[in-house]
Amino acid sequence: MPIANPDNHRRGLRLIQNVTHLLRARRFLPLFTTQFLGAFNDSLFKQAVVLFVTYQLLKDPTKEFLFSGIAQALFIVPFFLFSAVAGQLADDHDKARLIRIVKFCEIGIMLVGSVGIFLASKTVMLAAVGLMGIHSTFFGPIKYAILPQHLQKDEVLGGTGLVEAGTYIAILGGTVLAGILAPSPATAAAVTIAIAILGFYAGRQVPPAPPAAERIPFDHNIIRASIALVSGTMHIRRLFLAILSISFFWTIGAVLIYIFPPLVKNVLGADARVATLFTGILSIGIAIGSIAINRLLKSQVSARFAPASVIAMGGFVLLFYFVCLAWSKHSEAQLTTLGNFLVHPMAGLLIVALLGVAITGGMFVVPLYAFLTTTVPKSETARTVAANNIVNSGAMVIGLGLGIALSTFGVGLGQLLVVAAMCLISAWLGWKLHLACD
Repeated sequence: MPIANPDNHRRGLRLIQNVTHLLRARRFLPLFTTQFLGAFNDSLFKQAVVLFVTYQLLKDPTKEFLFSGIAQALFIVPFFLFSAVAGQLADDHDKARLIRIVKFCEIGIMLVGSVGIFLASKTVMLAAVGLMGIHSTFFGPIKYAILPQHLQKDEVLGGTGLVEAGTYIAILGGTVLAGILAPSPATAAAVTIAIAILGFYAGRQVPPAPPAAERIPFDHNIIRASIALVSGTMHIRRLFLAILSISFFWTIGAVLIYIFPPLVKNVLGADARVATLFTGILSIGIAIGSIAINRLLKSQVSARFAPASVIAMGGFVLLFYFVCLAWSKHSEAQLTTLGNFLVHPMAGLLIVALLGVAITGGMFVVPLYAFLTTTVPKSETARTVAANNIVNSGAMVIGLGLGIALSTFGVGLGQLLVVAAMCLISAWLGWKLHLACD
């Protein structure tokens, strides 16, 4: 008896080819490379600055926390302020030309950041972080809106998954390289400039992506344009549900990102290298989930697996919570090394739980991003992505505020229970989206 249906096997091979052939196509590879290098450089620069300031310039934990908070705020605020302008520009101009302009500006930003590192100036380094936030604000709508212009309808989900997977692998690579180069900040600064130059060269290879014939009037008023942009997308039910689902996902992500460092140190009793390992596991897991969901959905843009994915994510969060709870009862007074952590009897289960959170999270969010670019006319895709970025940024701030508030009231490990509950709300939103669209 055959162990598998030959037709299913052939369909599976076609799906794999549908994704992998994009990595050889000029209509996709330059964009993928540009995005990968940008995410890598962004992660490398921010992590290098934080490590430099934390380990070489500051010795006060309170000031270290304040610097980290200011850096995060400076990176997020541009999404509130300039996403509307960024979306309008991307819809009204050739996106390939905008990519070249944005990536050229990245070289200048890295030069500013390098000056800050050489002068040991926290102000200049923070200015560069804020400029990188502006850079990401303007590049974000372009990278998603250009996909439906260059890809076929059955390739958009696969292309979105590859972009997401590449982004998280790049974040991992940048974080790891920053740790390796931590003793030599000047070397890290030089590397960021070199990568920015490579990103500019890759961006020059992106094929033209002219604006659609249908043009929308440009509004230069940042506040009015932002309000109009968000309200203009929220009346479309599937967009409303997709944006809410993505925003809830990033609210969860903001809480997890906030609690992981103190959790690793104070609950697991582990050093900074274990925190880096956690970042790596999350990045790899989301990349796996981004590719896996394309296989499950057979390249169709659908939310039918969204509820199950995020419920599974909540289950893995609960598993992670209970393992941490058991771990904390046997933690040692002195911080353990990465090697000792890996040989701990419960380390394997903890890693499985964390990997499960990341994989199911990637499976949940990637199809939702594909909805943003396939639901509206091509002349409005960048504006739609920009509206999503505005709402997502607000959600991340709310998530960060929630984490800080819970910590203030002494809720530490219990925040994971809050995250698990939030997954149920995300599942409900995903189910509503599935009913509205599939």
